[in-house]
This record gives sequence, C-alpha cells and structure tokens, in this order.
Amino acid sequence: MHSRAGWRGWSDLRRAPFNGLGAFPIGKVFENEIHYCLFSLKSQLFLGPGLPPLRMKANASSSSQRAYWLKTLHEWHWVSSAICLVGMLLFAVTGFTLNHAGQIEAKPAVVLREGTLPAPLLQGLQQAAASHKEAADAAQALPADVQGWLRAELGADTRQRAVEWSEDEVYVALPRPGGDAWVRVALGDGQAEHESTDRGWISYFNDLHKGRHAGLAWTWFIDIFAGACLVFCITGLFILQMHAGRRPMTWPMVGLGLLVPALLALLLVH
Repeated sequence: MHSRAGWRGWSDLRRAPFNGLGAFPIGKVFENEIHYCLFSLKSQLFLGPGLPPLRMKANASSSSQRAYWLKTLHEWHWVSSAICLVGMLLFAVTGFTLNHAGQIEAKPAVVLREGTLPAPLLQGLQQAAASHKEAADAAQALPADVQGWLRAELGADTRQRAVEWSEDEVYVALPRPGGDAWVRVALGDGQAEHESTDRGWISYFNDLHKGRHAGLAWTWFIDIFAGACLVFCITGLFILQMHAGRRPMTWPMVGLGLLVPALLALLLVH
C-alpha cells in the first residue's frame, strides 16, 4: 500500500491503518513524499506543458543572439548598399556600353589651337631644354611662365604633367577621361600647337569605369567603392545563410550564379 509506485501523497497517510504504537509507517511516508516532490520538480523543469524553463532560457538567449546578428547584418547591408547604389548603376550601365563599344557610334570632336610663344618665354624655354639635356632630368616640368601662357592663350593646362624633351621641340601629353589632348612647342621659332579631342559622354563614363587617366582621387574612390561592394556582398551572403532554412531555393540559386559563368568561361571563352 505504501510502495513508491502506489504512493499518492499525504492522502495515503490519512488512510494508513493504526495498529498501535510504531505501526504508523511515518518513515516510509516521508521517504515517499520526498521522492514525490523531487519527481514533481523534475516534471516542471523538463516534462511540463509548453517549453521547459531551462530550455526556454537557452532558446531565448539563442533567439536574442540571432536577432542581434540579423539586425547588425541588415544595418551593414543597407548602409553599404546606399553607398554603392549610384556607383553600381554607373558600373552596370558602362559595363553594357563597354561590352557593345563597337556597336555604339562615337563622333570625336577635334579642336586645334595654334599660337607663337613670345620671345622672352621662348628664350626661357630654350634654357630649360638645355639644362634638361645636361642634367638628364626626366621629371623637369615646363617653366611656370610658359605654363601660364599656354593655359591663357591655348587653353592647355600643363601643370603636373610629364614633359618629353627633344632636340627641336617639347611635347606634353594631356590624356583625360573621354578624350585626349597634347601640346607641342617648337624650340626654334616658338610655334605652339594644342590639339584636343572629345569623344563624348559615353566614352567619358567608359573611361571612368576603367579608371583611365582619371587621377588619384578617382583611384581612391574606386578602391573605397570596391570595399563597400565587398561588405554589401558578404553581409548579403550571411543574411542568405540565416534565412536559408525557410527558403530552400537559396543555395541552389547561389550555386547557379557561380556555375553559369564558370561553365561559360571554361567551355565558350577561348
């Protein structure tokens, strides 16, 4: 009657027979009651309805951690996408125009300006040419007064430009995005020529895409833009991984994006 399997609590104590002193099974009663309390506690912790308390705490911690990382990834993802938006549009459009450059007609506009360098400036230029020949200084620039005259009279900005010195003339190449230009000054008579070629806006943006003759500032922009694109792509990859459990087509689509260009490069690009 008082076995552990049959014990139901203090109600059994009230129904226990009394057969004199010492007949009351009080020791067994307390032993069974302790087992009952321990069993009830375990049931509440591990077998009760809903989520057990210990597991609820672990699951809550895991869920809050996942929510934190998901929020952080989304913040980095949208910030990097905002930084990259205009640049991505530019590089996407110019990627298309570069891929079809032969089909897009361009009409270069060529402008030629001529003039004669004043005698005092010509004399200074001849002296600079002679000193260059003696010192073999390839980095020697044009004299400042000659640069000012070329800029004012011919519209040619030769500041911080490399100069090619020869026996009878000096030549300065002035390449730029979307066009080209050059300046030539004869050392004998001071005859100066400046030719400028403009290939249009499409060529300008194509050269920006390639970073061609765009200067140091644009080089830095491309580097920073590339870093922001990496952040955008990597955070997108982690976001895909966190949602992949509920979206079974996630990894097949990612794999397809890798497989298609790989097959094209291996089989059709020669």
